[in-house]
Amino acid sequence: MQREERFSRADRVIKVGFWVNALLMVMKLLAGHYGRSEAVFADGVESACDFVAISATMLALRIGRKPYDAKHPYGHGKAESIAAIVVALVIFLTGGGILYKAIHTIMDRSYGEPELIAVAAAFATIIIKEALCRYSIRVGGALGSPAVIAIAKDHRKDAVTSIATLIGVGGAFFGLPIMDPLAAGLTSLFIFHIGFETFRSAAHDLMDGQPPAEVIADMKVLAEGVAGVEHVHEIRGRRSGQYLIVDLKLDMDPEMTVKRSHDIATEVKRRIFERFPNVGDVMIHINPHDEEHEDLIRL
Repeated sequence: MQREERFSRADRVIKVGFWVNALLMVMKLLAGHYGRSEAVFADGVESACDFVAISATMLALRIGRKPYDAKHPYGHGKAESIAAIVVALVIFLTGGGILYKAIHTIMDRSYGEPELIAVAAAFATIIIKEALCRYSIRVGGALGSPAVIAIAKDHRKDAVTSIATLIGVGGAFFGLPIMDPLAAGLTSLFIFHIGFETFRSAAHDLMDGQPPAEVIADMKVLAEGVAGVEHVHEIRGRRSGQYLIVDLKLDMDPEMTVKRSHDIATEVKRRIFERFPNVGDVMIHINPHDEEHEDLIRL
């Protein structure tokens, strides 16, 4: 998959979520107002907050698709992880707002009496948001995009929130008004969990955390399968948006010419690019395989 195609697919997922979210927001605000349901109306307000997250992600993708330049020799992919942090914070704030409102509703005993239109709006939101989540996860996983995966988790958060809204507004509709705030309070805990997972993943990438162990192991086996490579001395990787940047240290015959070792290193890089489409760059250092050597590093 070419670079432009990767970012075009990510853009398409985000834009679909943006416009569907806009329609759901209007629907829930109207249903909550005319259906006399504070829970559904609050769900609509929460959808308005999601515009902050989606807008930040769209901006991050626009920045992240820029190629590397003199000031950013590793590209602009970290913008996606920054956007994922913003999404995580929005998810946390949403969970906190829902929990706060649920507690005050129970303490004040200010239960509503919703109508059927409010129940229908909550049910429709669950179906639509879960479908958006699965679509975003499928594309985001294929692209390895932190921003798209974060938006997918935000869609899942909305679906979970709407489940609580449906339980609450349904219970209130059938004569159990306390069900609304109780369900909302329980859901806020799931929302906090989703926010934490999103934040942890984005922070891991921003701090140049190592890619999954199985990816590193596969690269090691692939590199050692190239004729002339005696051993992979060390392999490290870090994420920059949708791409991985890999550092390899290869042990080779010390009597080998510079030209020959360069050709072997190029073949290793070519095979990694073919096997791992989300690898953006591979830096290779060559060591003599028959002698001990100390790595000079200050980290």
